Amino acid sequence: MPTLSSSETLFAKARGLMPGGVNSPVRAWQAVGGTPFLVARGEGPRIYDLDGNSFLDYVCSWGPLILGHAHPRVVAAVQEAAGRGLSFGAPTPQEVELAEFLCGAVPSLEMVRLVTSGTEACMSALRLARGATGRSLVVKFDGCYHGHADSFLVAAGSGVLTQAIPGSPGVPPEIADLTLVLPYNDLQAAARVFSAHGNDIAAVFVEPVAGNMGVVEARPEFLPGLRRLCDRYSSLLVFDEVITGFRVAWGGAQARYQVSPDLTCLGKIIGGGLPIGAYGGRLHLMEQMAPVGPVYQAGTLSGNPVAVAAGLATLTALQESNPYGDLENKGAWLARELNDAAARAGVPVTVNRVGSMLTVFFSPGPVADLTAAKEADLTAFARFFQGMLKQGVYLPPSQFEAWFVSTAHTEADLEATVAAARQAFSENN
Repeated sequence: MPTLSSSETLFAKARGLMPGGVNSPVRAWQAVGGTPFLVARGEGPRIYDLDGNSFLDYVCSWGPLILGHAHPRVVAAVQEAAGRGLSFGAPTPQEVELAEFLCGAVPSLEMVRLVTSGTEACMSALRLARGATGRSLVVKFDGCYHGHADSFLVAAGSGVLTQAIPGSPGVPPEIADLTLVLPYNDLQAAARVFSAHGNDIAAVFVEPVAGNMGVVEARPEFLPGLRRLCDRYSSLLVFDEVITGFRVAWGGAQARYQVSPDLTCLGKIIGGGLPIGAYGGRLHLMEQMAPVGPVYQAGTLSGNPVAVAAGLATLTALQESNPYGDLENKGAWLARELNDAAARAGVPVTVNRVGSMLTVFFSPGPVADLTAAKEADLTAFARFFQGMLKQGVYLPPSQFEAWFVSTAHTEADLEATVAAARQAFSENN
């Protein structure tokens, strides 16, 4: 009888203590098979399991670790902040500094509020949109994921899509009926819905670069068209930049594409790997929030000083080094070489990329919406995932998630990844 690894032994115990053995569904590897390894530590572009195995990591904690694991500057900031106290439930100087940083960097932010997750940011932004407009309906797009609040678990992406769950039990139909779901990148469908319901639509929520059905870039006319529709019907345009904020550009996707939303939701990178979220936008909207206005939202750990310290250290490092040109080049090179490796092996793939985010779809493509994404060969992806893992490259364990390249990934790391992909593609044919 084969000896179990330390990860296998501990994961067997975890399954009796947590649903599926995990605290977030995609981590259970149900879409790719096998037993998840348990991470002991991370350093730079690599993570290490309990048995000492090393993996080049393209999950990067699902995006926050743009500087790589355990970046010395971020670790030092966290240690210093923790030494002063872990939480106060009172204002701190650093949260004012982070708010100033965000408002100075993200074009549409005039005022911001810190929360503890991207889900909380989107949930709060929706409440604000409804409170400010006096309307109930919200528009979202098929395959976009805005966290697990009830109103957004309708045709959602991310783990909901990976687990093939159409929505979620526990969401009353009365709430689901307030969410209008449209195909991503279909501006005509949005125009038709506004024509029918525009006076009742509080907000349009959109990922300006979809990252939760795999990476899907908005067509050139899509975001400007949504901006015009929202202006015409006095609805609010909300960009969910939890993934794209400070990832695809300094200032996020709205800076990259020059489209200004009314509200923006942030997370991931702004916490440097610790739990944080934020929502913000126009002054007249944010002043609707308590204690200034009537729309209520609160949180014991909002603006947590340790998370704020990690975020400030990350953003300061990004501002000083301005790595976005280099990240763009790394992402472009990796996407091009992966495409070439697949073509040489005779494996039909489509590689979608924006900046340092990419997805290899096992489909001839193109992939511009959820319908096309779902045509990908999930069995082929699972084989590819396992093939890459055997060669020491850790990918998101789902066809419908983004890879993330960090500043810590070197040219040699990228070349090793492509070499592993050549082998994995050849075994997949």
